[in-house]
Amino acid sequence: MSTETGPERDAAQLQDDDDAALGALGYRPELKRTLGNFHTFAAGISYISILTGTFQLFYFGVTFGGPAYWWSWPMVFVGQLMVALCFCELAARYPVAGSVYNWAKQLGGKHVGWLGGWMMLTATMVSLAAVALAYQITLPQISDGFQFIGDGSGTTDAAKNAVLLGTVLILFTTLVNAYGVKLMARINSAGVMIELIAAVVLIVLLAANITRGPSAVTETGGLGAGQNLGYFGAFLTASLASAYVMYGFDTASSLGEESLDPSRNAPRAILRALFFSFLLGGLILLFALLAVPDLHAKELSVDGLQYVVLSTLGDTMGEIVLWCVVVAITVCELAVHAAGIRLAFAMARDNCLPASSLLARVSPRFQTPVVPAIVIGLVGVGILVININQPQIFSVITSIAIIMIYVAYLLVTVPMLIKRLRGQWVPVRGKFSLGRFGLPVNILAVLWGAAMSLNLAWPRAEVYNATGPQHWYLRWGAFLFVGVVALGGFTYYWFVQRHKTGVLEEHRAAVAAPESA
Repeated sequence: MSTETGPERDAAQLQDDDDAALGALGYRPELKRTLGNFHTFAAGISYISILTGTFQLFYFGVTFGGPAYWWSWPMVFVGQLMVALCFCELAARYPVAGSVYNWAKQLGGKHVGWLGGWMMLTATMVSLAAVALAYQITLPQISDGFQFIGDGSGTTDAAKNAVLLGTVLILFTTLVNAYGVKLMARINSAGVMIELIAAVVLIVLLAANITRGPSAVTETGGLGAGQNLGYFGAFLTASLASAYVMYGFDTASSLGEESLDPSRNAPRAILRALFFSFLLGGLILLFALLAVPDLHAKELSVDGLQYVVLSTLGDTMGEIVLWCVVVAITVCELAVHAAGIRLAFAMARDNCLPASSLLARVSPRFQTPVVPAIVIGLVGVGILVININQPQIFSVITSIAIIMIYVAYLLVTVPMLIKRLRGQWVPVRGKFSLGRFGLPVNILAVLWGAAMSLNLAWPRAEVYNATGPQHWYLRWGAFLFVGVVALGGFTYYWFVQRHKTGVLEEHRAAVAAPESA
């Protein structure tokens, strides 16, 4: 007979219910449930990381869309909100690690699930390297002492130094994630608190230094003149700066097996992460455009938001803000790495990857999958090395990684829409549900995902071949690279791995209920 009373009994019962929900999907509980509401929210918002994304990509938006590019931020938010709402219903029904993979598997079958997981896993490893490059954009502006290789004036000084700084960051996230989710969550939560406070302070400081009216965000700078689509074409290019930031909110659900009451908390965390990212990021971008001393300064298209902060707030306050950006980059990298680990673990547990039994092994000491943490870290460093003498190729791969995440999201929302149209989708009673709005929201999520994927992949020279010499394979890099990753990976799966798939014996629930349709 249990001696637990009150809150202790309620917590124990809640964990039993969570474990039972996991058992219904065929898996036995192995990861330790220690994460609360704020931890899951922090995981989602740190993956999006408004300070990392805005400081890394502000220059791109201004360069190709002028101040009016700001309107792409609410546009992307509305589109991604449709996707997030669909994910909330799924998070309530399937509170399981490797969210996108498992959702696609439950909705579209194991083949669709594998492809969605493979696309997401590949993109996550590239994103790990891409986020690490943000150190180079920020640290040398704080102090020349962070330019360890050359003085920054050499042709490859910045690229080589970026690899060095990025490698140090990936080594740090590998060690933290391998040590255990509790340490990762503590560091991540502390970092997110610093990031949120810094974002609010930055908004207030920029607002106090406004030099022009809101009409500034209607200025196009004559961009798009002479193009077939006029400014709309330029705006679509500039919108990539927003599309590259506002994703990864599903991470809040990917930690479902390590969270308390995930079927209720994950949907809330997803929406909160997306909403606060939109609100704070949008205000930072707006007030930056209204406060910068010269809206037409060439530094805006080179140093971006870092220039705005230093020129508007002065060196001392500007450097404090930039140090907060460094913290944001660090916790963003932690969240990206953590999401990749859970995705690899989930796929390996179903014997969907080479050496699955090793990748799915949970360390009895650290209670986390250690091998995926190390493997993903090594792959991230390997991808970084490409940047040393081929930064143009790296920018292509980085852009394509974002496309693969949008495609992976489509491999969830499209099968979900098919289920709805067939009358086969029923949300969990008493949990998050869109009700009668489910179908229109799902349709909009699919249309948005398809349109933005096409926009991201469009063979623009300024995105895929920004500097000479011009190469057709770079211009069409999105279609070529995504095609190779998807077809090559699926070919391997079809002829080798699919014959072996199924929950590994050591991870199987004692009595597995049939999977939900």
